[in-house]
Parts: sequence; C-alpha cells; structure tokens
Amino acid sequence: MGSLSTHVLNTASGRPAAGLRIELFQGSELVKEIVTNKDGRSDAALLSDDEFESGIYELRFHAGDYLRSEGSDLLEPAFLDVIIIRFGLAEGQGHYHVPLLLSPYGYSTYRGS
Repeated sequence: MGSLSTHVLNTASGRPAAGLRIELFQGSELVKEIVTNKDGRSDAALLSDDEFESGIYELRFHAGDYLRSEGSDLLEPAFLDVIIIRFGLAEGQGHYHVPLLLSPYGYSTYRGS
C-alpha cells in the first residue's frame, strides 16, 4: 500500500528541528500528533501500510512555538506560526515523504524520497 513520513530542518541554524510539534489531519479529523526527535524526524511513519488510505491530508507544523523555544526573536504575531501543507495521497503510490525546510521568515517543501 503506502506510507508517509516527514522531517524538519532548521535552515537558519543548519540543524534538525528537534522538538517541533506536528499534527496530521485527514479532512477535519486529527489522525496523529507527534513531536520531532533529535534528528527532526518522527520515530515511526506517520502512516504505515495498515493506516494508509488515499485522500487529502494536511500536515500542520507548529513552527512559531518551535522557533520561540529555540530563542528566535520573533515579532508578535510571528510571520510564520502554524505552517499547513495540504497534499493528496494516492493508493498504490508507495512511500510519501514530506520534508519541511524552515526559517523564521520562509519555508519550502517537496515530495521527497
């Protein structure tokens, strides 16, 4: 079937974003909530073969809280607070990896491998 994973890199510090809270939603339903480990990753797949189903999902990265905890001098309100990435998962498409490259004033993402 398929799986879903993510990781977050803090491009301002050049380090993995450890301790960043991420929520996974399918529609309005919260599917999973994790906090990134020391490598900026989840300890296990966000969705594995048994949980994987096609549909529209959102990853909500709580970047503002993370950046504040790292000592970033953010204006209030922060330019980036919760970063929402909405994407589709199709059955039979194998592994999806959605990384986030983060700084206080910008981010990028892509479908990784």
